[in-house]
Amino acid sequence: MQIPAVIEALKPILGDRLSTSEAVREAHGRDESHHPAAPPDAVAFVRSTEEVVAVVKACAEHGVPVIPFGTGTALEGGIGAVKGGVCIDLSGMDRILRVSPEDMDVTVEAGVTRKRLNEELRDTGLFFPIDPGADASIGGMASTRASGTNAVRYGTMRDAVLNLTAVLADGRVIRTGGRARKSAAGYDLTRLFVGSEGTLGVITEVTLRLHGRPEAVSAAVCSFPAVEDAVNCCILSIQSGIPVARVELLDAVQMKACIAYSKLDYDPAPTLFFEFHGTPASVREQAETVQALAAECGGASFRWTENEEDRNALWQARHDALYAALALRPGARAWSTDLCVPISRLADCISETRADVEASSLTATIVGHVGDGNFHVIFLLDPDDSEEFAEAERINARMVSRALEMEGSCTGEHGIGRGKMACLADEMGEGVAVMRSLKAALDPANIMNPGKVLG
Repeated sequence: MQIPAVIEALKPILGDRLSTSEAVREAHGRDESHHPAAPPDAVAFVRSTEEVVAVVKACAEHGVPVIPFGTGTALEGGIGAVKGGVCIDLSGMDRILRVSPEDMDVTVEAGVTRKRLNEELRDTGLFFPIDPGADASIGGMASTRASGTNAVRYGTMRDAVLNLTAVLADGRVIRTGGRARKSAAGYDLTRLFVGSEGTLGVITEVTLRLHGRPEAVSAAVCSFPAVEDAVNCCILSIQSGIPVARVELLDAVQMKACIAYSKLDYDPAPTLFFEFHGTPASVREQAETVQALAAECGGASFRWTENEEDRNALWQARHDALYAALALRPGARAWSTDLCVPISRLADCISETRADVEASSLTATIVGHVGDGNFHVIFLLDPDDSEEFAEAERINARMVSRALEMEGSCTGEHGIGRGKMACLADEMGEGVAVMRSLKAALDPANIMNPGKVLG
C-alpha cells in the first residue's frame, strides 16, 4: 500500500479534514461489537459526493482499501480496517436534500441520522419508521440493511429505500433507481447495494419511502410464565391479523436487568412490549384483542397506555437493554449476536438457545423483535478471559446451525461484517460464489471494505 501517496494526493482537497491522528484513527476502527479495534491509516472527513469520488480514486490508483463510516454503531466489526486503508467518515454529509410530502418520500445525504430526519419531518405529518435503537446514519442503515423494533409493520431498509447514489471502486457515480414506487427496469441495483456493507461501493445519498404519522399510539406490557408462552402470544397476534407496530420480547434475565437499570415497575419474567398504531378506536381495539390472546397464553398483568410519556419511558428502557445487561456484570464486554427464523419455529429456537446458555458458565440475556422471528443474545464476557469468548463462540455456532436447520438466517439485522463470514457460506452455499462474481466485477482490486462479508 502507498498510504503516503494517497495522503499527499488528498491533502490539497481535504486539508485538515484528512487526519492521521492516533486518537481519531482509533475511534474509527471500533464499532459497538466485541471485535478488537482495527484502526485505519487515515480518516477522510468528506462533505460531498465529489469528495468521496476524489478519495476513492486516489485509493484505487494506489491500491489502498476504502472503509465507509457512519456513526460506528454496528455490531459485527464491519468498520474495522482489518487490512489498513482510508476510512471515509460521512457524518459531515448531513443535508436533507428534498422532502416530498405529496409523494411521501425524502432524499438525504448518507450522514443524516434517523432521529434528526424524524425531527425535520415532524411538521409534515410523515415519519421514517425504521428504528434499530441506535441513532444510526441513514447511509449506514442502508449499508447494513437495518431494521429494528418497527419492522413487523413497516418492514426493513430493504423496503424503505427507493434509490441510492453510490461511488464505485473506480470512482464512477451511479444512481440505482428513481422515485417511482415500482419499476421493472433491469436488475434491482438498489437492493444489491442495500446490505452490501460497503463492499461494493460508498453510499452517499439515499431516497426513502415515508409513512403517515398515526393518529393515535398505544403501548402495552404483559408478562408470561415462560418464553414459549410469550412467543405463542406473539404468533397468535400476527396470525390473527392484528397490525401490531412493535412487539418485543425480553426474557426473564433481560427483564430483571431492565427493571434495575431503568427503574421499571414490572415483574422479572418473560415479557412482551407491544405498540399499536391507528385511530383512537382502533388502537384500543387492538390492545383489547391482544389482551384476550395473552390471557389464553397465560399472560398476566396486562397493562396498556396511550400516555406519550409512559410510552417513551417503556421504549427507552427497551433501547437501553444492552446497557442494562452490562450493568448485570460491571466490567464485562458485550457480545451481541442475532438470528432470524420463521415465527412458527421461534419458540423452539429461543428455548433451545436459553438451554444452551443455562448449561454453560456464561451470563447472557435474550431480547427479540419477535414479530418477525428475529432475536438477539447478549453474552456478558470477561474481556480478559479467552475461555469465556471460546464458550460464547461455541454457543453462537450452535445457534446459527439451529437457525439454518429451521430454514432461518444467521443474521436478521446485524449483518455479516467480519464476525459471520463462515456462517454466510453455510447459509448461502453456492450463492456465495455468485456474490464473489458480483464483487469481482464491481471491485476487481478488492479495495472496498476488504475482509468483510466475503473476506
